[in-house]
Amino acid sequence: MTSKIQVASFAPDDWERVREIRLASLQANPEAFGAKFETESIRPERFWRARLSKSDFVLASDESGDVGIMFVDQVDENFAASCWIRGCWVRPEARGKGVMRALINYVDSQADVKPWSEQGLGVWVDNYSAIKAYELIGFTNVGDPQPSTSQPGKFYQRMRRTTPAKGN
Repeated sequence: MTSKIQVASFAPDDWERVREIRLASLQANPEAFGAKFETESIRPERFWRARLSKSDFVLASDESGDVGIMFVDQVDENFAASCWIRGCWVRPEARGKGVMRALINYVDSQADVKPWSEQGLGVWVDNYSAIKAYELIGFTNVGDPQPSTSQPGKFYQRMRRTTPAKGN
């Protein structure tokens, strides 16, 4: 039996819960992120509260607890998107069970109240499983791979999708 996935956005007072799954993502899959566990694990409460004030942190959970995370930022650069999805991660034991789709469906559901109809993200060019997952949800490549500013020598691929029209 597949458990029901619940998705919600979290506020600064939820910083400990967000911190816990963010650090779990950095420990389990450090190769997937520009940030490092060693840096983020020592950041104080005020850092996490400020971060949750600037970005929309979205968590997916089931009866076992929190199983996925992403954060959504307004785009202030020309990324051919109205929002930028960052820090996507699903616990290994929850992969292939619709968690990423549930997170993206949540973003889609907010497009009427937030400028999230044109979604962009960046993924390391050698993260083949993430690229496949994003393609299955409707993301497509935009342009050529770009050099990373957080990890010199690595490249990321920009991807984009448009929220499906309501009623489709």
